[in-house]
Amino acid sequence: MTNPGKKPRVGIVFAGGPAPAANAVIAAAASACKRAGCEVIGLLQGYSRIADYSPGTDLLAGFHYRVIENRDLRGLRNARGILIGTARSNPGGDIKTLADLDDPAKHAGLKRVYEGLCALELDALISIGGDGTLRTANLLYEYQRLLPKDARRVRVVHVPKTIDNDYGGIDFTFGFFTAVDVMAKELLNLRADAIATQSYYIVSTMGRRAGWLAYGVAVAGEAHLVIGVEDIAGNLQSSDGRIDLEAFTDHIVDLFVTREKHGKHYGTVVLAEGLAELLPENAIAGAPRDPYGNISFSNVDLGRMIASRTSARYKQRTGKSLKVTGVQLGYESRCAAPHGFDVLLGSQLGLGAYRALFEEGLDGVMVSTSGQLSLRYVPFDNLIDANLTTTVRFITPGSDFHQMAQQLATRVEPQGS
Repeated sequence: MTNPGKKPRVGIVFAGGPAPAANAVIAAAASACKRAGCEVIGLLQGYSRIADYSPGTDLLAGFHYRVIENRDLRGLRNARGILIGTARSNPGGDIKTLADLDDPAKHAGLKRVYEGLCALELDALISIGGDGTLRTANLLYEYQRLLPKDARRVRVVHVPKTIDNDYGGIDFTFGFFTAVDVMAKELLNLRADAIATQSYYIVSTMGRRAGWLAYGVAVAGEAHLVIGVEDIAGNLQSSDGRIDLEAFTDHIVDLFVTREKHGKHYGTVVLAEGLAELLPENAIAGAPRDPYGNISFSNVDLGRMIASRTSARYKQRTGKSLKVTGVQLGYESRCAAPHGFDVLLGSQLGLGAYRALFEEGLDGVMVSTSGQLSLRYVPFDNLIDANLTTTVRFITPGSDFHQMAQQLATRVEPQGS
C-alpha cells in the first residue's frame, strides 16, 4: 500500500437510503480488513460531513469519522440500522462529463472529499451505496487518474446497495428480500382488512424506477393486480410515452368489476412508486427532488392519488360506491431486521470488497455475486456510460419473473366504459 511499514488504513462509507443487512456488509469488510492488519475508519453520515473538509483543518472523531474497533463488530451482522450512518450527498453533482474533472469550479466538491480522505491517511475506500454513490465512487477513481504521479492514491471499491434490486452487474442486491418480506406481510394484513370490510387497497411500494419490489411484494403478499413501470405500454401509454391516466384508472376499475362478477368485493393492488415519474407533467409539477434530481415519491403519494381516481371512476361506471384506500409502503422496511439471505449476501459482498483490495489488488471495481454467491468484480467502465450515469435494470416484459407475477394475479377482463 502507500506507506510501507505502517498499518494500511481502509475507509468505509455508506451513502443513500438505508437497507437491511447494511451492517452485515460493514461487519464483514471491517473484520476481514482488521484481521489483515489494517485500521478501519468509518466515514460518518455518508459524504455529507467530509465534503465540507478544508485543508489544514482537523477532521473530528465522532463527527467526521469513527475508528471501527473489534467491540463494534460484536453482533453487528444482524443489527438493524447502519453503524456509521448515512446521508444523501452528491459531491460530484457539478460534473457532467469527464472533461469537467479539469474544471476546478466543477470538481471542487469532489476535491474536498479526496483531500479529506488523504487527511485521514486512507489507502483505500470501500463505498457502499446505490447508483448515485457508484457514480461518486467512479468520479473519485477518475479524478485520481488525472493527478500527478506522486500524488496520494486512495483505491476505490464499490459495493452495490439498493432494496430496489434495479442494479446492473449483480443478480440481487442485499436488503431486497428483507424489504419484500416486510412489505408482503403488511400487504397480507391489508388483504385481510379488505376482506373484512369488503373494500380495496391501492398500495404503492418503494422501488424507484423499476418494478422489482412491487412484483416481489405482490407475489409474496398475494395481491390481485400489480403494475410496474415495465407494464406501461399499449393502451396504458399516451403518445408522449407517459401514463394515460384515464386508461390506467379504467384498467384498475376493470379489476374491481371482474372480481365483482365472481362474487368478490375486495382486493389489493400494488403499484411501483416509479410510476409517478411517468405521470402526466401536470400531475408532478413542482414535486420535490433529491440531490440527484430524482422525484421525492413520498410527496407524490401515488397510492392515494390512484385510489381517489378509481373510486370516482367506479361510481361513474356502475353508479355504486366502493371504498378504495391508498397506502404507501417502504420506509418501514429499510431498517428492518435483515432476512437470513440478505445477511449471507451482504457478508459475502463485504468480504468481496476486502478480497478485491488485498487479494486481487483492484481499483475502480464493483463487487458482485452470481450463482451460489460466487464473487466477481465488475470494472466501473462496464457500469457507467459516457454521460457518467448508471443504467437502471428493469424487469424484462415477458421474462419468467414478469410472467410469474402476472399469472398469479387476477385475470382482468376489460369491461369497457
